Amino acid sequence: MENKRASPLGCASEPCYRSGVTAAPGPSNSPTAAGVAVSSALGGSGVAVSSALGGSGVAADSDEGERTLYEGHPAVLPSVTTLLIAIVTVGLAAIYFWIRSRSTFVRVTTQRIVVDRGILSKRMDQLDLYRVTDYVVDRPLSQRMMGTGNIILKAMDSTSSQLILSGLKTDVVALYEALRRATEDEKRRRGVRVVDYEVTAQGGPSGT
Repeated sequence: MENKRASPLGCASEPCYRSGVTAAPGPSNSPTAAGVAVSSALGGSGVAVSSALGGSGVAADSDEGERTLYEGHPAVLPSVTTLLIAIVTVGLAAIYFWIRSRSTFVRVTTQRIVVDRGILSKRMDQLDLYRVTDYVVDRPLSQRMMGTGNIILKAMDSTSSQLILSGLKTDVVALYEALRRATEDEKRRRGVRVVDYEVTAQGGPSGT
């Protein structure tokens, strides 16, 4: 009769699965092993551990397929006007501008836009990209000289029909292009179709 030796995890045969962990026969020699996310269930909650590949430049997110396009605080001095005010007030106004900048944190991903506001009391606004219907890129001369810009988003949302991302210290045109592509991808993924129509004076859709 063949005798089966119990594995160290208490299973009768290999491989053994317990708490979401697989008993592997040995270390992997695959060059991509460092970029694989490993998760284990601890007390009913999953903990994801990932090591970023060097030089990737893309931040990984918890949701599958979601990538971070931009994150950060608005510029402390977004325009030449704020710079002049800071100089005239001998830096006193710069303290106010710094607090105002630190009270807002913007995170833009390929699926949503999250804006955290407040220092002590916090408020978070979120806009899913598939709800966005239009973009406006605003780059006044005083802000272009400081390397900042604004993006205005219009959405089909009853609670937040417009979201303004102001004073972004980045290439707002490149960010707009990335947002536009991500919005179209999200609409296709969710099967969302936006139908444009005109409303006549009588309140009904136009037949033309």
